Amino acid sequence: MITPEDLQPLPITGSKTIPEDYLDEMGHMNVMWYTHLFSNATGQMFDLFGLSDDYCVRTHSGAFALECHLRYLAEVRVGKTVRIHSRLVGRSEKRWHFMHFMVIEEDGRIAATAEFVGAHIDMTRRRTSPIPPIVTEPFDAILAQHDQLDWDPPLCGIMRP
Repeated sequence: MITPEDLQPLPITGSKTIPEDYLDEMGHMNVMWYTHLFSNATGQMFDLFGLSDDYCVRTHSGAFALECHLRYLAEVRVGKTVRIHSRLVGRSEKRWHFMHFMVIEEDGRIAATAEFVGAHIDMTRRRTSPIPPIVTEPFDAILAQHDQLDWDPPLCGIMRP
């Protein structure tokens, strides 16, 4: 079992105190907000390896999500603050594989995980395209750091970059 301490070396790509309008009729955070927070964390993570808004506009490139696997592990209630850590898992010529971990700051529990496979896109053709070195070099450097961790990410087992 991964602990919040295991996540400390990973970059923090999001933080949010949960407002009342994030609740569902069960009195906890609605699933759509997990997706929203993980999507925002993805943008922050992309910035770490150069896949910024500026890069996308300048190169007519982008990123599309291809697969996602969410695990809900602990209830998130109003007023709690969640922090998201992100870990790169791998990549191929055109795709990347990564995970997010949502931690409830008040008690240190991991509330949810999200595993994604995405693709680099040529937006002029709206098709996958090779990830250029300006993105792969920083991605690979971060991936090498994450590969040095002494724990394996809890992957669903069916997704590949």
